[in-house]
Amino acid sequence: MVFESLPLSGLYRITPEPHADERGLFARTFCEDAFARHGLAARFAQSSVSFNARRGTVRGLHFAREPHAETKLVRCTSGAIHDVAVDLRPGSPTYLRSLGVTLSAENRHALYIPAGFAHGFQALSDGAEVLYMIDRPFVAGAADGLRWDDPALDVTWPEPVTVISERDRTYPDWKAR
Repeated sequence: MVFESLPLSGLYRITPEPHADERGLFARTFCEDAFARHGLAARFAQSSVSFNARRGTVRGLHFAREPHAETKLVRCTSGAIHDVAVDLRPGSPTYLRSLGVTLSAENRHALYIPAGFAHGFQALSDGAEVLYMIDRPFVAGAADGLRWDDPALDVTWPEPVTVISERDRTYPDWKAR
C-alpha cells in the first residue's frame, strides 16, 4: 500500500499495490502494522456500507462530537464518488478547509479521515457503494453534521445535487453554532 499525505493534516489517500496475473489481481487494502507505522489508527470497531442508487446523491457532511469523534477509512467498492473531508479541528492550520478526492471501484483508493473532520460524498455514478471502516462504535447522541452547501465552507460538489436527505439539507450553518 502507498500512503499519500494530503494537504489537510492527518488526511491520507491509500492506494493498494495490486499483484496481477491471468486470474485478475490481488491487493491488500488494510494492514494493521502498516497503518501503525504511519501513525494512523490501526484498529476499527465497525464497518458500514452505503448504497446510493442515483448519481448526484449527496450524503453528509457528517461527524461525531467529542468525546466520540470518529476516524474513518472510506472506500468505494462499486461505481464512483467524490469524497469530501472538512477539517473541524479549531487549532489546525487548515481549520474549515475541505478536500475532495475521487474514490472508485476502478482506482481502488481509500481515504483515511482522522477524528475531528466532517465527511460526506457525492455519488458520481448510479449504484455507487461505499464501505466505511470506523475506529469506534457509533453513538447516536454524538452524531452531528454540517449543511452540504454551508457558505462558511469551501466545499465544491462536482455535479448537481439530485438526492439529499432532509436532515442533511437542514443542518445549521457552521457560524450559527
